[in-house]
Amino acid sequence: MKIMQLLPELNSGGVERGTLEIARALVADGHESLVVSNGGRLVAQLEAEGSQHLTLAIHKKSLSSLWQIRPLRKLIEQHQPDIVHVRSRVPAWLTHFALKGIPAHKRPHLISTVHGFYSTNRYSAIMTQAEKVIAVSDSVVQYITEHYQNCPPEDIVRIYRGISPQEFPHGYQPSAQWINQTFKDFPQLENKFLVCLPGRITRLKGHETLIELMQQLQSQYPNLHAVVVGGADPKKAAYLQEMQDTIQSKGLRDKITFVGHRSDIREWLAFSDVVLSLSNQAETFGRTTLEALSVGTPVIGWNRGGVAEILSHVYPQGLIEVDDQSALLNAVKHHIDPPQEIKPVTMFSLKEMCDQTIDLYKQVLSLD
Repeated sequence: MKIMQLLPELNSGGVERGTLEIARALVADGHESLVVSNGGRLVAQLEAEGSQHLTLAIHKKSLSSLWQIRPLRKLIEQHQPDIVHVRSRVPAWLTHFALKGIPAHKRPHLISTVHGFYSTNRYSAIMTQAEKVIAVSDSVVQYITEHYQNCPPEDIVRIYRGISPQEFPHGYQPSAQWINQTFKDFPQLENKFLVCLPGRITRLKGHETLIELMQQLQSQYPNLHAVVVGGADPKKAAYLQEMQDTIQSKGLRDKITFVGHRSDIREWLAFSDVVLSLSNQAETFGRTTLEALSVGTPVIGWNRGGVAEILSHVYPQGLIEVDDQSALLNAVKHHIDPPQEIKPVTMFSLKEMCDQTIDLYKQVLSLD
């Protein structure tokens, strides 16, 4: 098979990672893998793993992107993929128009993946107008079914995102060198019970809830410390400052540490005693929740979206009612003493995700 995946850019994020993982699996399985994007820092890895990258400016949400329809059509005609797999709205629209100009009998099959709870409008509906629509969780299946009635339920295929148990092995511990360096950089973390909130610095991730939690627990548990793992975009600098000011005014400066953007997230998840998932909107999947549970760190999270699906299968005792601050407080206390054990995670594997996606490609082609 020859598969062409389209996404805006190849820098970082779940969509990007999923694209690379499927590309790698296709190559390993003896198929041809093409990826079209505006480029980015993951291109080198993609190419090193045997895929071909085709650079096209399909990343801008602006009318100027319409200039890319013809070049995209040329690429499709030149490479003649069996399947075009779109993973984002701008590329999906451009593909829609590009395919219109190709005779029906020469068009590739079209598959999309709905990675997000997109705003419900004509612009987003394009993601549900493919032969098969992959949803990354049951929550996304439900979302499509409720908001996009034009998408036949039998065309929606739920394929969970997956992670590699080799990359996030059960019981994983950071190296002594890593721990020493971390205590050198952040001496305030030594001999503490660490509560970790991973994720970018945005209003969505629940930092205010964390600050409130630490304020309520600090007198009772003096050795409790919170770590925020995630960077702030320059556009979010004002929000970061606002949080730092709140922390200062509540006297929590020595109780909450921001470690910034990190590439060693596995180490931080394994090093922490509890990981929190407090996003104030449902997440479509909740990869970090899964990564933490995979290495054996308990996760406490709101009962909604993909995070709730993962927790209900793997660690139901970590589920708490949405926005119930006292339930959150009690759950954290319950995890401090005694520490909770996590069983090895047996579902949501990367191999399952890749196998199911490649099977779907084959199934679509077998209909010819």
